[in-house]
Amino acid sequence: MATWNSRGLRGSTFEEFINRTNEKYMEHDLALIQKIPTPITPINIDKESRHITLAYFEQKSTVDYIGVVQGIPVCFDAKECHTDTFPLANIHEHQIVFMERFEKQQGIAFLLIYFTHRDEFYYMRYEEMRSFWERAKEGGRKSFCYEELNAEFFFTGKGGILVPYLDGIQKDLSQRD
Repeated sequence: MATWNSRGLRGSTFEEFINRTNEKYMEHDLALIQKIPTPITPINIDKESRHITLAYFEQKSTVDYIGVVQGIPVCFDAKECHTDTFPLANIHEHQIVFMERFEKQQGIAFLLIYFTHRDEFYYMRYEEMRSFWERAKEGGRKSFCYEELNAEFFFTGKGGILVPYLDGIQKDLSQRD
């Protein structure tokens, strides 16, 4: 069973940006995306602040977000990266399996990666993520570099939308068979 502690708050700013983006998309009837909570069992609670200081994950999480965009099912996970190298250990096999099954059901699965030191977002198509994953399984690099990524899938906030990932979905769809 996995444990949770203060490390669990990593990425919370990025997730808040995505949550606000999702609210905007919902307000404009563009998408309906929800954050999937990871169920935890609290072990220690600070009595003064009433904050959980230690907990166990009840089950493996699948992805951070799931929903629909203009009739298309989507699921994605949000990851932060503080350097130009992203360790594949940050993506778990059960997430890959879930995303693969989601894609087989005609959905779109992807990662949103926030390169914090560059203040840039990246939309990683499932197909691209899977190729890096397979490379590692076959004995290759257990990470990927910023330079390896497809330049057309980098983006920044625009027009009051903090993480405008719908543009990535549109490009993703245009490149599918």
